[in-house]
Amino acid sequence: MAYLGAMHLRALALSGFVLVSACAELPEGTVLDGPGVGGSSMAPRGGSGGTPAAAAGGQSGSGGTGVAGKAGAAGGGASAGGASGAGAGGASAGSGGISGMAGSAGAAGAGGMAGAGGMMPVYMPGPPYTFPQGYRSQHCTYPTGADPMKAKAAYDRWKTELVTQDGAGENLRVRRPNNEGDTTVSEGIAYGMIFSVVFGDQDQFDRLWKYSQERLNGNGLMDWKVDSSGNVPMDGHGAATDADEDMAWALILADKKWGGSGSLGKPYIDVAKDQIGKIWNHEVDHGRGDLLLAGDSWGTVTAVNPSYFAPNQYRRFAQVTGEMGWLRVIDRTYELLFASLTAEAGNQNNGLSPAWTDPEGRPMAPFDGAPTHYQYDSARIPFRIAQDYCDFGEPRAKEYLQKTNSFFAGIGASMIVDGYDLNGAARGEHALPEQSALFVGAAGVGAMSDAAQLPFLDETYQLLVTKEMLVPSYYYNMCWHVFSLLMMSGNLYDYTLVP
Repeated sequence: MAYLGAMHLRALALSGFVLVSACAELPEGTVLDGPGVGGSSMAPRGGSGGTPAAAAGGQSGSGGTGVAGKAGAAGGGASAGGASGAGAGGASAGSGGISGMAGSAGAAGAGGMAGAGGMMPVYMPGPPYTFPQGYRSQHCTYPTGADPMKAKAAYDRWKTELVTQDGAGENLRVRRPNNEGDTTVSEGIAYGMIFSVVFGDQDQFDRLWKYSQERLNGNGLMDWKVDSSGNVPMDGHGAATDADEDMAWALILADKKWGGSGSLGKPYIDVAKDQIGKIWNHEVDHGRGDLLLAGDSWGTVTAVNPSYFAPNQYRRFAQVTGEMGWLRVIDRTYELLFASLTAEAGNQNNGLSPAWTDPEGRPMAPFDGAPTHYQYDSARIPFRIAQDYCDFGEPRAKEYLQKTNSFFAGIGASMIVDGYDLNGAARGEHALPEQSALFVGAAGVGAMSDAAQLPFLDETYQLLVTKEMLVPSYYYNMCWHVFSLLMMSGNLYDYTLVP
């Protein structure tokens, strides 16, 4: 319960919408506008950046205050589909919105449902960044009826099944059960740290980080794989850039959310700076135009994994450390990403980048058996690029995502398989109807960049919340199930955007 100014703003963070009564002034991050019908209705800006107008569904009573929910993707248009409030003065929101209600005079809008009275919940992103946030980017659109509690349920399952103290001493690790030998990889520790910040589990965050720090290589970065007893096997030596950068980003988020140092003995932001410095020194090739490398231990092989590219993170790394070279890493890797799409490979228009490339973006297998098609690494690319577009409106991200959006929407969410040749031919590791939460979720998150893709985005969201899509790797798909639901519900974003 929060009180603002001389009048009260009562907020309940329950299901993704806002209840405002006798509203005087609102905190930053709550953007409300749009006239109601017969009362004072307020609708947050739509995901596509438009300003929704009041809809005509939901006839008002007299004198009450209706509060509209999230506007839909179209923005700027009137809606007949939102559920109207039954209260005096209730007015319906923009497309997909749900309006406030207070009494019994109102009638349902066309295609909507009459309200039942009572208070509507509110999400207001910003400090102290408690879950759920319900952030809405001005650049992106969001699934109709996205429910953050679905993300919470997915996270609770992830935590119950994958987080363990076994083999971690006093700390915690994220395990890879079933066919992956109960091992832990640095990537999983990084994912767990991000989840811990979002869901407010500081103890878990600290203990995952401490686990990583007990398994460092000579460059001060975590070895990429650890067995179930806590030892690094012969094939587990060397750091993986994607894990190292995700850990650094999680530390920056932790500083914004909690501040201080927790149980680390050193402020989160200083630990983040140290981690970023190690990545800059050992996982960026400064002799090739600040090319992002796949890790720190590849010797004479210059291996690039495009799915490690996290431009939204590098913008924050530059700000935190003052090293503006991170902006060159962004430019260099966007160049490589687009260079990997060629008429010769048949992927010029579909956005299906190879799993591994050489420094010029050409498919290259850096080790025996390395894949060069669009597989479980590559499938992360639309997700990471969408983060850059949603958080920063990067036009190159939009250009890339238009390609993947066209490809995956043309297939249809229920027909997405877990693997493709670069020319778009299906090369799934599992046969339909089995599907991967990563492939479906990342394609859907990519579609958030274009309001015209809302029907496809809704299809992917419905699959994520209704269908079990945890084909092996069980651990990996479970992680990306959580990530996808967080992103689609507005709970995975750069906290610095809402200070």
